[in-house]
Amino acid sequence: MVMWQFWLIVAGVFLIGEIFTAGFLIFWLGIAAVLSMLVSIFTDNLIVQASVFVIASGLLIFFTKPFVDKYITKNQKSVKTNAFSVIGKKGIVTKEMSSTSKFGQVKVDEEIWTAVSEDSKPIPEGTEIEVVKIDGVKLVVKPAVIVIAK
Repeated sequence: MVMWQFWLIVAGVFLIGEIFTAGFLIFWLGIAAVLSMLVSIFTDNLIVQASVFVIASGLLIFFTKPFVDKYITKNQKSVKTNAFSVIGKKGIVTKEMSSTSKFGQVKVDEEIWTAVSEDSKPIPEGTEIEVVKIDGVKLVVKPAVIVIAK
């Protein structure tokens, strides 16, 4: 097999492999293989071809990572879904969290959740709360801060 054919096959494998990954890394290995294929047309020296592949791969990955991070990954905003979407929301205590009963219940977005007080202090029924975090299947809550306008 002629070396340019080998590098063409390697490039094809890498470029097809990129379709099945999300990292945008294998693409640059495919481009480096194409560059090695072009070098193989001018020289039969395998060390030169492999060196071009390794150096080109390294440089392409090194210099394009900041671009990928800045323009592709940073523009993808993470959306809170499922249970984590309630963090930061306000609700109402429907079953008191007292010193005798560590767990209570709260209603957030029309859903009833088991809840525990953030600082283990009692929170009476009817108190407006804010969800701080999720611990397992329980909400960790604190009394909501009520702002009184003057």
